[in-house]
Amino acid sequence: MGDSRKSASERGYDSRWQKARDTYLKSHPLCVMCHADGELTPAKVVDHVIPHRGDQKLFWDTANWQALCKRCHDSDKQRLEKSGEKRTKFTPDGRVIWN
Repeated sequence: MGDSRKSASERGYDSRWQKARDTYLKSHPLCVMCHADGELTPAKVVDHVIPHRGDQKLFWDTANWQALCKRCHDSDKQRLEKSGEKRTKFTPDGRVIWN
């Protein structure tokens, strides 16, 4: 069965992930995509910059995480991933986003 057919829990988004996600968002409260455009939007999603596709090492690598608002995650980031377009943008502190 492909990764997309597994439940969120089966893909690793379980209680351990929820705790890690909450901790990350407390430390990274703003959407990095909005912030890079000069907007201050609360982040609600921890996104994997490079899709992990089931790779647990990549899944738990906090250097591969970015805080996004739901709108950026559900529209902008998903559109980039589906198109295969590679666009690199940087946060004000130098982190790569939109990879």
